[in-house]
Amino acid sequence: MLTETPVSFASQGATLRGYMVTLAGSGTCRPTVVMAHGTSATLRMVALDYARVFASAGLAALVYDHRNFGCSDGEPRLEINPWIQCRGYMDALTFAGTHPAVDPNRMGLWGDSYSGGEVVVVSACDARPKVIVAQCPIFGAALPPLPPSEDAFAKIKATLLTGDVAGTPATTTGPLPVVSHDQAGTPSLLTPIQAFRWFVDHGGRPGSGWVNRVTRVIPPTQACYSPYLCAPFVQAEVLLMVAPDDEMVHANYAVARQAFALMPGLARWYDIADGHFGLLYCPGDRFNEAASVQSKFLRERLAV
Repeated sequence: MLTETPVSFASQGATLRGYMVTLAGSGTCRPTVVMAHGTSATLRMVALDYARVFASAGLAALVYDHRNFGCSDGEPRLEINPWIQCRGYMDALTFAGTHPAVDPNRMGLWGDSYSGGEVVVVSACDARPKVIVAQCPIFGAALPPLPPSEDAFAKIKATLLTGDVAGTPATTTGPLPVVSHDQAGTPSLLTPIQAFRWFVDHGGRPGSGWVNRVTRVIPPTQACYSPYLCAPFVQAEVLLMVAPDDEMVHANYAVARQAFALMPGLARWYDIADGHFGLLYCPGDRFNEAASVQSKFLRERLAV
């Protein structure tokens, strides 16, 4: 039996909301994984299902909606800013570290797709998460023009911690649909038909809180937002779950493989079939496979 307790915490001038998922009657501090979903999705679109698997395995799971999405506050609504979302992860870690169900010395991060890249950036800049799980992470369509370096990373870290990350009209895409079945007539942010099918399926379920509208901001910061450039500086143990036939252009398999090769310490790679969205269908065999592998890794590395 699981307990799903509503929680809220402050981040970047807004209140973020979600759930602390634990085994009912668990009276001790537990290793904890902090979780948020990928591009425009909400916690009720599978992230909560992963949280339930992890909690059933003896972890606590703090799962929340990114700022501007789902049950979380924040304006402008439906706007994605990667720096703001990374700061949200850090604020979630701060909140989790004070929660009575959480062992603050055994915390991890989980991210999917765009958030899968964000947990890499956060881990490079923040030593608190001991493990990260990134499924179908976004490292980029191609390698950056310059290789990773101490100087480039120092600028990224400074930007994340204290930089001005406001967008401008020139660096803003949208508002536009998240997905569309007719790219010629109604272009969308995510173009593969597989994205349309999954978002319509899971986002269309009652209570999902999903809206088929999004704005993406890539602020003109001194350092380019780049999980790839952060890969050599990751401070956590890592599980990358990657789809060889990923349909999303920015989830380039070869780029992810090169990012993985740069990661220090313990890093595990796991190939998952059925593309970017296969492991997001719950119930489903691929979801079961992914959740089982991730749960085992988290239990092992956080000493459950």
